[in-house]
Amino acid sequence: MTVTSSTKDAEKLRFTIETEFSATPERVWQLWADPRQLERWWGPPGYPATFHRHEFTVGGESRYYMSSPEGDRSHAWFRFVTLDEPHHIELDDGFSREDGEPVDPHDHARIIVTIESAGPVTRMTTVSQFRDLTQMEQLVGMGMQEGMAAAMGQIDAILADG
Repeated sequence: MTVTSSTKDAEKLRFTIETEFSATPERVWQLWADPRQLERWWGPPGYPATFHRHEFTVGGESRYYMSSPEGDRSHAWFRFVTLDEPHHIELDDGFSREDGEPVDPHDHARIIVTIESAGPVTRMTTVSQFRDLTQMEQLVGMGMQEGMAAAMGQIDAILADG
């Protein structure tokens, strides 16, 4: 069932992806907390993510890269701003150099994740908030919106594995 909607709002500088899963909020939380599970879905199909650092604590940071089918790597980072288990995650997400350090620690998007029970399913709403229209157009132009929706489309298989 996974992705139920994906909307872009240029006026508010954000896009939102809503997903639903046949799992508890606690189980969906683990998709973010466990780097091995996160690796299985964070990159879109064909562009797997590898997390070589994942400090899932407030103020903690992650370093990762996505590999293209040709073997090229795109490096990036997270900084966790808010963690309210199992319902709320806020993180900053930006590009990094090959060594994992941010290209510019101030050049990032804020990702806000809400995980909530919705009857028989758990709804995960992921909002990417951009600092300005230029940043939004650059990232959306790179395929971020479609890539995140495709990446989240892999989650049902992870949940089915237990």
